[in-house]
Amino acid sequence: MARIAGVNIPTAKRVPIALTYITGIGPSSARSICEAVKIDGTRRVNELSDAEVLAIREHIDANFTVEGDLRRETQMNVKRLMDLGCYRGLRHRRSLPVRGQRTHTNARTRKGPAKAIAGKKK
Repeated sequence: MARIAGVNIPTAKRVPIALTYITGIGPSSARSICEAVKIDGTRRVNELSDAEVLAIREHIDANFTVEGDLRRETQMNVKRLMDLGCYRGLRHRRSLPVRGQRTHTNARTRKGPAKAIAGKKK
């Protein structure tokens, strides 16, 4: 089992698909990594040599922000918005939709289960 960026990569899958298991690497990034390291996209992870896995690992470390660093960066961005007190920060703080969606109906994923309000029904 290959381990890249602290993630165990599935061995039976093709290399570009397996790379998407790393947080911060999507399908297009995975394809560009394979092209940069000169690995055929149809090869499986278990067919790779140790040198090829090392080349992939070094390329990702040099060119991408992944896993823990990426999560920390996004958390810091949200925290910065909340500390500023801007509109987006307030929406994050109240755990409401941030990007302009309606909340009169819907938004249940963000708001949580519906709470009954006493005296609402007439």
